[in-house]
Amino acid sequence: MAIHFISGNTLTLQELTAVLNNVVVIQLSDDARKKINRCREFLNEKIANSNQSIYGINTGFGSLYNKNISADQLEKLQENLVKSHACGTGAEVPEEIVRLMLFLKVQSLAYGYSGTQLITVERLAEMFNAGVLPRVYEMGSLGASGDLAPLAHLSLPLIGLGEVHYKGELLSGSDISKKLNWPPIHLQSKEGLALLNGTQFMSAYGIWCTLHAHRLLHLSTIIAALSLDAFDGRMEPFLPEVHAIRPHHGQVRIASAILKILADSELITQEKKHVQDPYSFRCIPQVHGASADTIDYVTNIFLTEVNSVTDNPNVFPEQDEIISAGNFHGQPLALGLDFLAIALAELGNISERRTYQLISGVRDLPNYLVANPGINSGLMIPQYTAASLVSQNKQLCTPASVDSIVSSNGQEDHVSMGANAATKAYRIVNNLYSILAIELITASQALTFRRPLRTSPYLEAFVHTFRHVVPFIENDRVLHDDIQKAEQFLKVADLPA
Repeated sequence: MAIHFISGNTLTLQELTAVLNNVVVIQLSDDARKKINRCREFLNEKIANSNQSIYGINTGFGSLYNKNISADQLEKLQENLVKSHACGTGAEVPEEIVRLMLFLKVQSLAYGYSGTQLITVERLAEMFNAGVLPRVYEMGSLGASGDLAPLAHLSLPLIGLGEVHYKGELLSGSDISKKLNWPPIHLQSKEGLALLNGTQFMSAYGIWCTLHAHRLLHLSTIIAALSLDAFDGRMEPFLPEVHAIRPHHGQVRIASAILKILADSELITQEKKHVQDPYSFRCIPQVHGASADTIDYVTNIFLTEVNSVTDNPNVFPEQDEIISAGNFHGQPLALGLDFLAIALAELGNISERRTYQLISGVRDLPNYLVANPGINSGLMIPQYTAASLVSQNKQLCTPASVDSIVSSNGQEDHVSMGANAATKAYRIVNNLYSILAIELITASQALTFRRPLRTSPYLEAFVHTFRHVVPFIENDRVLHDDIQKAEQFLKVADLPA
């Protein structure tokens, strides 16, 4: 595996993709080690030489900020914080998301504004490299004060508690520490707060959704072009002069991509009997393009976030300051995730409409694309499945970011609910893979009924590869299996540029 050095350098989508694909190990750079140590030393000096109350360091937390803690109780304070906040519930967070959480927590602490011990950050990096993935739960974060409950579960193994997944086993925090000869971390002042404050739960989901969104946009454009050609659609709505007079970046980009994908197609250039196509075909550049612009916007939000420090208070050794502020608040992420959810849901919405058109028995295609009609139902019911997924996506697009519930006795009186936005967006991404899988099955089936005419070389090659996974449907079979195979194809297939 390649080594990724954690430093102050800006993380890129390519580096995050490598983390998601589990093809890197991480190591703190010398500069990151120096910054972590310098910050910790400054904090130790500050505590030793000052009687000042500093939130979360020698005081209680939340609305208990006015309770001072004696010096001999500071380690116990931080340990109690981690234990008491580990109250997540619901489904387990997928392991690939937990891996991203670990990575992003190390990255954030390595900037040297959090006051952690070097050994604490190194242990988190060791957990990542060894594939020790804490058991974290979906529910419990309000997306402000950081993702407290999920990050508490992420941190429990540092003190020998909680549970972890390791090489296919579920082990206790104590057992994994013994197995790997890891002594428990003795948390010093501020450390529990540094571990639990932060947006790494929302950010991990957001990065996962964003990376998949770019793939889904590419897939949806390829499949839309295939559906257009199989439907005997017209090329004029994609010509550059149309989009030059309404030059939204995404719209121009998608129109150009469709023309490139359909280059040298016999079908697209044949004489047409109809003068117009339905909107789900004619408006692909406008609809897909708007989603493309949204994906780019949300990508910038999350790249900014994962290159940021999001715990509290922040420690500034050079300025001789410790400042309690609000970088843990997830509002930018909550809004971005809600926006991304809508953009992806719309890709599914228009995809299902193309599927419906293709099975409707128009433009010389048979009803439900049945090869042997009567005894066979063909592709009647996959459209039902796509419709149910599209409907659920609409429900999941109800924004989380407009909600807020007061917590901590009114001290935390506005929260982002970004964690709920994150888990909703995750479900929409997975639903969209299913919706596009159904459109791909449908469009590939329709294409066969256009023979001997051929689509573009690009699409012929794409369909040929797909046919190794899902063959032409001659007679009815269990289409659940085909849909699952098509979903997997969309998730892992190498895609032409």
